[in-house]
Amino acid sequence: MNKDFYKYQAQTSPYPLGMEVSHAIGSYIYDTNNKKYLDFVAGVSACTLGHQHPRVKEAIINQLDKYMHVMVYGEYAQDPAVKLCKLLAENMPEKLNKTYLVNSGTEAIEGSLKLARRVTGRSQLISCHNAYHGNTMGSMSVMGFEERKQIFRPLIPDVDFITFNNEADIQKITTKTAGIILETIQGGAGFIRPENDFLKKVRQRCDEVGALMILDEIQPGFGRTGKLFGFQNYDVLPDVVVMGKGMGGGMPVGAFTANEAHMDLLSHDPKLGHITTFGGHPVIAAACLATLQELVETNIMQETLQKEQLFRNLLQHNLIKEVRGEGLMLAIMTESPEITNQIIFKCQDKGLILFWLLFEGCAIRITPPLTISNQEITDGCGIIIEAMNQVMSGK
Repeated sequence: MNKDFYKYQAQTSPYPLGMEVSHAIGSYIYDTNNKKYLDFVAGVSACTLGHQHPRVKEAIINQLDKYMHVMVYGEYAQDPAVKLCKLLAENMPEKLNKTYLVNSGTEAIEGSLKLARRVTGRSQLISCHNAYHGNTMGSMSVMGFEERKQIFRPLIPDVDFITFNNEADIQKITTKTAGIILETIQGGAGFIRPENDFLKKVRQRCDEVGALMILDEIQPGFGRTGKLFGFQNYDVLPDVVVMGKGMGGGMPVGAFTANEAHMDLLSHDPKLGHITTFGGHPVIAAACLATLQELVETNIMQETLQKEQLFRNLLQHNLIKEVRGEGLMLAIMTESPEITNQIIFKCQDKGLILFWLLFEGCAIRITPPLTISNQEITDGCGIIIEAMNQVMSGK
């Protein structure tokens, strides 16, 4: 399989991990040699309820028996998508009440940027240094990492950057600004949380100048920080919330939510202001609905914070400088990318899946399924400590 994988499937990096996957269930992935791997990554925060969660799987099968794609987005009323958008509205602040369903997080970012320009009639967009919002041209334009986008220039114009948590930079949001887009917790930069009411101060400045505040919840969203969305931990109300990854319980999806008056602007002047063929796909929407129902009807989100504390208690070692993040969006920080690489590879050999962050080479990603058990956390952290001991001893 690997030979054909390299020959026929386009790669994203020169050295993919190349595990040959046989099947996955719960918190585990199995390779074609039937080796069992405890999954501390969850498809990079995507498999919120683990692999093959019964409720999600049943919803997919039931919908397959009814219909799959029948019409482009927005023309027909389809039960899974309607119920999903309604349940989202019921579990979000009152002003965030209308959702546009798309196919991925980066497409949702594109839609949110267009919405900011459509609502305000302005062109300037502001993002943060070391921000990551996706890899299509608009999303790449608000990526704050020049090394990754220089070769693809020119990108969309009139984009400026500030530093996350830098209060002085907030004044760069002016009456020329259509919108500022922020990750609620900076992901690729190293799971950096907002400090000193930074998000509230951005909100205040946006109100002063009439700019839209867009929060990217693609990683923190859907229970990963102990609440449905990360911004709910910071007493702030954005104008637009962008979501993806964990929303689909392992299926590909994205969405952006705003108030009804703003979202309705995409339907006219011009009409078809944002369109998608497969957005709101009934099978995908059924998986999303099942995932959301499981989150809001159980204690999974609340348990996330208890599991975070267990991780922090167990991850004590001389090679660990700090553990960043919130809930089950955590990053172990080491002294160097070399140490990080050694630990990740040693853990994979020992049957534990860890991963990297995009821009912070010293970070080890820990974003397991929210359904992971305390025993699985204990087992996995034991493997990490064992690997760290080997790195320290030079083995």
